[in-house]
Amino acid sequence: MSSQTATVGGGVVSAGVSGNCLSRAIKNTADKSLHFFVGLAVLFALWGIGIYFVALNPSTSQFADFGPIPALKSLPEMWENGIIPKALSSTGYRLGSGLGLAIVIGIPLGILMGRIRWFQRLTNVPFQFLRMISPLSWEPIAVVVFAGWEQAIIFLIAIASVWPVAFATASGLAKVDPAWFKVARNLGAKPWQMVTRIIMPAITFDILTGIRLALGVAWIVIIPAEFLGVTSGFGFAIEDAREGLEYSHLMGLVLVIGVVGFVLDSVCVLLIKRFSWHRG
Repeated sequence: MSSQTATVGGGVVSAGVSGNCLSRAIKNTADKSLHFFVGLAVLFALWGIGIYFVALNPSTSQFADFGPIPALKSLPEMWENGIIPKALSSTGYRLGSGLGLAIVIGIPLGILMGRIRWFQRLTNVPFQFLRMISPLSWEPIAVVVFAGWEQAIIFLIAIASVWPVAFATASGLAKVDPAWFKVARNLGAKPWQMVTRIIMPAITFDILTGIRLALGVAWIVIIPAEFLGVTSGFGFAIEDAREGLEYSHLMGLVLVIGVVGFVLDSVCVLLIKRFSWHRG
């Protein structure tokens, strides 16, 4: 009888703990949602108020189309006309290609920097020098070197993104306990096993953090890179709207760029939390 009572009591306690966890999760979600929407409302309010006062002046009344309401109204029209889907496809392809190239180059480069001392000492100054060069300053050179603007833009994205990935990878590897490698070697681990069983699991968090930083840089670089030479993408669409004096379309595109960038960054944050050793 006492055993059954204990079991039932344990079930009541377990149910109570689960209920508390669920209520805390709901409360945290509600708090985050509230902060999100309030912050967004404040941003739109400041945007609308600023444009309202600017448009009060007859000489600048044309800036009324820069407001949030005309921008939001333009989104369905631009979607139906294919402007937004085409820009998402073109810019997404360039961003994915350039960022993918940066990841493929940056991770091995970072591993070499983190594992081989002489390589790190030899390349630190040249890499830091190249990292500090504005990616857009490579644009005239890229246009000359590559056959078309498509390849040139992908190169600009890659050259902008490779350094955050490489340095984050090297930084993460520097924090790995050297004893792990000694134990692995004593157990007969091959070099590729060192990479797949020790290095990559240990530095996944750092790599994803570097990719998040690289994505932010790449997203900033790709828009001005598309202003010239191409006939698709968000940069081209913004330039086309400016030349056509379609200011509501221009601000609508700016709004979409912000939303897409926010979503991409949020995905990176979720991946970082998933692979964080401290997520518990």
